[in-house]
Amino acid sequence: MTSPVVELEGVCFCRKERQILADISWTIEAGAHWALLGPNGSGKTSLLKILTGYAWPTFGSVRVLGERFGATDVPRLRKVIGWVSSAMTQRLPAQDAAIDVVASGLDASIGLYRHISDEERDKSTAMLEKLGGASIAGQKYGTLSQGEMQKVLIARALVCEPKLLILDEPCIGLDPAARQHFLNDMAVLAEADHAPTMIFVTHHIEEIDPWIRNVLLLKDGRILATGDPDEVITTRRMNELLDSPCTVFRQGAEFLLRMDG
Repeated sequence: MTSPVVELEGVCFCRKERQILADISWTIEAGAHWALLGPNGSGKTSLLKILTGYAWPTFGSVRVLGERFGATDVPRLRKVIGWVSSAMTQRLPAQDAAIDVVASGLDASIGLYRHISDEERDKSTAMLEKLGGASIAGQKYGTLSQGEMQKVLIARALVCEPKLLILDEPCIGLDPAARQHFLNDMAVLAEADHAPTMIFVTHHIEEIDPWIRNVLLLKDGRILATGDPDEVITTRRMNELLDSPCTVFRQGAEFLLRMDG
């Protein structure tokens, strides 16, 4: 029997006597794509840091890909966890060629600090080409458009063939066309053979496409609700999540939110 990709049990996280996360229990089965939805300050970033071993829970247990934190080599484990984040854009070397940024994903490093083999370069090139980025492989990362940078970030996250892919508010800074292209690319990836299990982190319900079949709502560091999007993304729940009057409605397969206040 395959182990869950993520198992959090009773996770609490405190900093300077402030409780940031409280009693988080969350299980993600392989192939079950989730959205993590919550307003700014809800604890999403802290939860991601715990999932990737960059922060340690004050209480509770964490298992990722069947390995228990505290009894495994977390840096090694990170190499099979892909991470796409708009925050990463400013941290990656602007002078590096796009293909070198992609290749840095093989070591889960910020920048490329070793010579890569021809096989690794071919693998990195193939991944960028798969995402329609063949023409930008030799361009400096800092000269790319937001949409092109996003292709590089996705290729960087996928080149290590991750079993878990975290998409951390990946649409920030994208114009509407680029955002739709990105969401379409993720829908194709989700249906591909051997696709990684994905966690899509956002605070915009319109970004939750049909390939996402599970949602966790996080508010003030606590789980407000989990379940099927149609059952969780409701007017009542969103009013509670946002502490503001609003209405949820559908336009085709898309969730939309209207603020009523």
